[in-house]
Amino acid sequence: MRTRRPPTTGIGLGLATLYMSVIVFIPLAAIVLKSQHAGWSVFWSAITAPQAWSSLKLTIGIAALVTVVNVFMGTLLAWVLVRDNFVGKRVFDTLIDLPFALPTIVAGLVLLSLYGNNSPVHINIAYTRTAVAVALAFVTLPFVVRTVQPVLLEMDKEMEEAAASLGAGRFTTFRRVVLPNLYPAIAGGAALSFARGISEFGSTVLISGNLPGKTQVAAVQIFGLIESDNVVAAAAVSTALLVISLVVLVGIDVAQRWAVTRG
Repeated sequence: MRTRRPPTTGIGLGLATLYMSVIVFIPLAAIVLKSQHAGWSVFWSAITAPQAWSSLKLTIGIAALVTVVNVFMGTLLAWVLVRDNFVGKRVFDTLIDLPFALPTIVAGLVLLSLYGNNSPVHINIAYTRTAVAVALAFVTLPFVVRTVQPVLLEMDKEMEEAAASLGAGRFTTFRRVVLPNLYPAIAGGAALSFARGISEFGSTVLISGNLPGKTQVAAVQIFGLIESDNVVAAAAVSTALLVISLVVLVGIDVAQRWAVTRG
């Protein structure tokens, strides 16, 4: 027998589709169409221009590096927050979300004040690629922590106790029992971290110095193209970032499904 769907299901689906279309799908389609406004040859020339190509390579490379670091450090922080008890744990847990709440331009100003020419800790990395990496790490770390933390909270400790009773050490238990359960969450957090990293603007615009070919990230280069009234080139670079983000997100989603299927 066919089950009848309640009428609210169709209404809810329609509203959700309409909202996503207005907020996400239509603007993204407009960017892609704008990038193709002058033809494929102009699109290709825009993204392979020396300044644009350099900013794309720098952005993707540093975002990938920061994502790898976040996978290790974010997982470690989530583990400490869930499994350890220490003084100030709640404050520490709250501070993890600070990059979410803090305007990114303010984050850039804070990092420039801390690691700039007049650094109070005597560390001057301003206007270098290291500064770009630090800025991206600052704004993307919470994505991994907050994705892994709920999985650790819900994980059944009896599996770890069973492994320990069978003679498995702590590292073996983590590698063979805990890590496989965390993999989908870690992969999801890594995807979000990478996607945010390649699109970051506010935290890098001050501390990077925006040196073309050296420290200029793609988002800042797009802003410069818009200021120069080269909207088609800006849309082309934006489309390139969009495609890269989409490929990474779809690839990690496939990997997550495969991991769930293989158990």
